[in-house]
Amino acid sequence: MSEEILINVTPVETRVAVVENGVLQEVYIERTRAKGIVGNIYQGKVVRVLPGMQAAFVDIGLERTSFIHASDIAVLDRDDGEHADIRSKIREGQQLTVQVTKDPIGTKGARLSTRLSVSSRYLVYMPNAAHIGVSHRIDDEEERQRLRELLEQSVRAQLDLAEDDPITDGFILRTAAEGAGSEELMADVQFLQRLWMAVERRMNRDSAPAVIYEDLPLFMRTMRDLVRPGLEKIRIDSRESFQRVDQFTEDYLPEIRDCLEYYPGERPIFDLYSVEDEIQRALGRKVELKSGGYLIIDQTEAMTTIDVNTGAFVGHRNLEETIFKTNLEAAAALARQLRLRNLGGIIIIDFIDMRDAEHRRQVLRALERAMEKDYAKTSITGVSELGLVEMTRKRTRESLEHVLCETCQYCSGRGSLKSPETVCYEIFREILREARAYESKNLMVLASQEVVDRLLDEESASVADLEEFIGASIQFQVEAMYTQEQFDVILL
Repeated sequence: MSEEILINVTPVETRVAVVENGVLQEVYIERTRAKGIVGNIYQGKVVRVLPGMQAAFVDIGLERTSFIHASDIAVLDRDDGEHADIRSKIREGQQLTVQVTKDPIGTKGARLSTRLSVSSRYLVYMPNAAHIGVSHRIDDEEERQRLRELLEQSVRAQLDLAEDDPITDGFILRTAAEGAGSEELMADVQFLQRLWMAVERRMNRDSAPAVIYEDLPLFMRTMRDLVRPGLEKIRIDSRESFQRVDQFTEDYLPEIRDCLEYYPGERPIFDLYSVEDEIQRALGRKVELKSGGYLIIDQTEAMTTIDVNTGAFVGHRNLEETIFKTNLEAAAALARQLRLRNLGGIIIIDFIDMRDAEHRRQVLRALERAMEKDYAKTSITGVSELGLVEMTRKRTRESLEHVLCETCQYCSGRGSLKSPETVCYEIFREILREARAYESKNLMVLASQEVVDRLLDEESASVADLEEFIGASIQFQVEAMYTQEQFDVILL
């Protein structure tokens, strides 16, 4: 599998595309005016404690107050810290050092935790956690054990600890650490120790609300988080950003420096591999499958639903085989769409009904295999009694649709408008109300072009009957700025 990363940098926006075998798999977008804040550490102030929800609102200096649950508040030196009542952990007006674990999404504020961590290329450092973990994506047990032993040796050497002294801080070996040697791990431990000392100085100095630590910009985080074995190229279309990344890789990631490439081409970088077109398609509801089938993806605040349809695919053998092949293709396609659109939370998949239990098992296994490439944490249940597959995907940032789009001002997010016929009948009812409440011989209706056209054509007989019934004449005027649902009835 060949993989490339394309980085498009402008003064207002940075976009990163992950391309596998010439096909777009993931898109990350960071806008200068609305940067993601996951990983940032703040000095916050507790503004309200909610015992009934075992949660609290914290002011960290953002537009909306942020949210922290009792389970995300670490209490040192207490056996019942995990399950203690939130009122025994924090109080209103208290200053609290917190880290953002989820960006603000929709109307919800950021999600916080007092379990702080900072990251490097190979490691995540968690002060006071006393735990060494290994990414679940490193599945070779010998490699996992080797990395644990190397890291423990590096930590003891850095902190000058004896063999039997406990390690009081925590570390997690990231996926990128696979194959790393003792020198690389020691360098990361030293870097994180220095970084944390700087964070602690600011924690002791700054009062709430204040930013204590900000994560790297997107194009730099890409080097730390998205570079993995098999990567062939990292193309960057900004010379300044390329130079910064080149220096970063020289210092921390020399093994990938040869993959870096400045892209000066006249053709926009996101036109390579049709990335721009793929992003546009990812904003639509319908996803065409090569077989002729298709997916319908509907994203709501509560959940995302995905409906699989055979469409024009008729197969070559029988209906059951056609359904099975469509579902197999859909499993791979929807796994890619979840990554590309960054859909999270509860996801309900309505595969086409299959009678054969073995077919159902194979489709579910195909979905699980396709989701193994996803760096977001996922959990998939079996097929329910209604033939639905339920799954969850961890959501830490806004979906692609929420980043690039806003709610339709005409339908307010419903996805449909009242028909001209429906609006005409609403106008008739409003005219009757006005005629009963006021005496007037002339009325004016202001409405959209589509509605006025129908009133003067298909509904002209109804208008004449209404005029006779109320004893008044009705005039119509097109208002170009009105939506199809808007209208006014004016007494003349």
